Amino acid sequence: MTGSKKQIKLISWNVNGLRAVLKKDFFKAVKAMDPDILMLQETKLQEDQRTDEMIFMPPFESFWNYATVKKGYSGVAAYSKHSPTKVITNFANPRFDGEGRVIQMDFDAFTLFNVYFPNGQMSEERLAYKLEFYDWFLEYAQELRNAGKSLIITGDFNTAHNDIDLKNPKPNSKRSGFLRIERDVLDKMVQMGYVDTFRYFHPETIKYSWWSYRFSARKNNAGWRIDYFFVTRDLIDKGVVKEAFIDNEIPGSDHCPVGLIVNL
Repeated sequence: MTGSKKQIKLISWNVNGLRAVLKKDFFKAVKAMDPDILMLQETKLQEDQRTDEMIFMPPFESFWNYATVKKGYSGVAAYSKHSPTKVITNFANPRFDGEGRVIQMDFDAFTLFNVYFPNGQMSEERLAYKLEFYDWFLEYAQELRNAGKSLIITGDFNTAHNDIDLKNPKPNSKRSGFLRIERDVLDKMVQMGYVDTFRYFHPETIKYSWWSYRFSARKNNAGWRIDYFFVTRDLIDKGVVKEAFIDNEIPGSDHCPVGLIVNL
């Protein structure tokens, strides 16, 4: 990623099972979106379950992180046309590494994180785990910022930030995903100097990235915006970030892809 400036497109998509989405025109969707870097969450794969068509997708290199605590669970992957200077999937944190939730890719211009943040709906214990994960990740990210790194953080955050970000805020205010304690974390990110890029470019736009499979939620657009691209403020100030978008037209999962255009 050196030399003259050019635009590149980053796409993040929770596929809710890579094997499942492969049967739903995944490659056609990737071709239509034409990303330079594609980040997937919830691949639900172990290393030995990957096929050649998953691993080798020219002109991309692929990078993977898997859950080791249980099969068919969590997992993230990234496909990039640009070779990172470094890729990290093990963060020396046994509490969180076993769920295979993070890929860090270092490039000259920024450090890019693909993250599948935990879902807190199952139990009080999982909600506590989710909040601990947020704390750990933001602390880790801050160390990189203190070292002078510019960050792009994308993925499924499993939290809608404000009322505009979900169809029915009031009935969901006691449900994990829109609890005040979870939303406070996103408030904290903003206070720390992270920018929600979609909201930066589209402050009043009502658009969602996830819909329940029940009640014809997607058809009725009764959704939540829980997939984000957050960037450090310097990338906005330097004009690196050009546009952010949500692609509601791509089927195949209960989430749709979200994207970011950056100038390098």
